Amino acid sequence: MSLNRRTFLRHTSLGAIGLTAGAKAVAADAVPALKLPAFDARAPEDFWSAVRAQFPLTPRLTYFNTGGLGPACRPALDRAAELTRQLQEKSEHGHGLIAGARAIAARFLGADPAEIAFVRNATEGNAIVAAGLALRAGDEVIYESHAHPGGAFAWLQQARLRGIVVKTFEPATTTPEENVARVEKLLTPRTRVVQVSHVTAPTGIVMPVDALARLCHARGVWFHIDGAQSAGMIPFSLREIGGDSFATSGHKWIGGPHETGVLWVRRDRMDEVAPVLAGAYTGDIDAATGEFKLTENAMRYEYGTRNAAAMHGLAEAMRFQEGIGRDRIAARGRALAERVRRGLAALKGVEILTPAAPALCAAMITFRTATVPHDKLFSRLMSARAIRCRPVTEEKLNALRVSTHIFNSPAECDALIVGVEEILRTP
Repeated sequence: MSLNRRTFLRHTSLGAIGLTAGAKAVAADAVPALKLPAFDARAPEDFWSAVRAQFPLTPRLTYFNTGGLGPACRPALDRAAELTRQLQEKSEHGHGLIAGARAIAARFLGADPAEIAFVRNATEGNAIVAAGLALRAGDEVIYESHAHPGGAFAWLQQARLRGIVVKTFEPATTTPEENVARVEKLLTPRTRVVQVSHVTAPTGIVMPVDALARLCHARGVWFHIDGAQSAGMIPFSLREIGGDSFATSGHKWIGGPHETGVLWVRRDRMDEVAPVLAGAYTGDIDAATGEFKLTENAMRYEYGTRNAAAMHGLAEAMRFQEGIGRDRIAARGRALAERVRRGLAALKGVEILTPAAPALCAAMITFRTATVPHDKLFSRLMSARAIRCRPVTEEKLNALRVSTHIFNSPAECDALIVGVEEILRTP
């Protein structure tokens, strides 16, 4: 094959030629961000009502399941739909436009654009790291027992294929330091990888990823973060955390289109994660020697035709959150979750499983009752009040999880509490 990458990219970039001015503008921050009313602390619900209007959720549904599947915001849906239409008018793939979305994703996550790969979801990102690291039989991988299947199954598959040893720890609900201690206790000379969920899916425990990154690097252990629940819920910078790799989904807390996600791999360690699938954009063929060389950035984990419109939809969702304010989003989610916690804790027979310490919790509350099974409670909340929570069967917790996000309101939290109270009175 004589076509080298530079020539290949010249050919594929023809997709940008002939597009309308609107499609070209999508590639950069030149697209105006959505204008929201100024935030007034004296009347905050006016602002949050305007935010809520940017989500197509039916008003008949009270939705508390962002931790499972978050609704996409209108700016993200509109951007993806419009760019899809513009690209289809010329039957072009729009690969030349992806760099703009990559830059926005890097800014949002606190990373370098060269370290950002677009993937379908956190599951795919986790799997790329698990399959790409050079692990051998007997090498140990540690993760928490509350890991989502999208975080755990990739390692269990490597146990089947390569004979690695999986070790798990129960996440602590006392202090962040206890979670560091539990990981450290499991470390041995054979430990090669530690993975944690930045925020655990079953009960919303925030893990001390910065302290764990320091521990792992001191021991020469790769540190990977499953960020499916954290990106869009709480602000952070991957540069400041100091891990080695991170994966997240766009379809949860960020409010992006389905089947969008981001994989981050630290640039100076990228060669340690081999791409397990390869195609156009993964690498280059040296015209003189015929040698295949990987792309020098995280695009090596992308291959073939990409959905540029979906990526720009994800980027637009990130810009929407930046317009609201990342700290303001985190504070809103925490305040609503705390409102739910206080209301439920006042009900007889309700047990809150999410820790109360501010360093360990954010925008999810998981609870169960002594008298009403979780599945019955879930069904009755849906049928009687159209309140959508999420059953938690992992680790036999048999509980309900409530995710509070920017489209939720104090009134919805209160309705949930009243609904649970009514069910408890007439089980």
